[in-house]
Amino acid sequence: MPPPPAGLITDYLDAPGHGAADTGALGEALTPDGVYRIVRRYSAALCFEIGAHALWATAATNALDHQADIAKVQEWLGHANIATTRIYDHRKTRPEDSPTFKVAY
Repeated sequence: MPPPPAGLITDYLDAPGHGAADTGALGEALTPDGVYRIVRRYSAALCFEIGAHALWATAATNALDHQADIAKVQEWLGHANIATTRIYDHRKTRPEDSPTFKVAY
């Protein structure tokens, strides 16, 4: 992990006193499996379990909800094909966006 993000993460973990639990973790390469385990551990501590992939999808959807350009989100996610990025766009699956939700009787 590059030094600037590693420093920010260290500061973030130290603020609530979680830094000691992760001593040494930021000195090593952060692997996809490592990110997954960190997310699972912290979400379990909050009494729910979620994976890093779900957070990634949520971040992409949130960006798209706030009018981010899908091409920029595609670049951010590292997708070669825009069709892959569209999988993360869950705006179409929300009930309030359904045409039937908008019908007035």
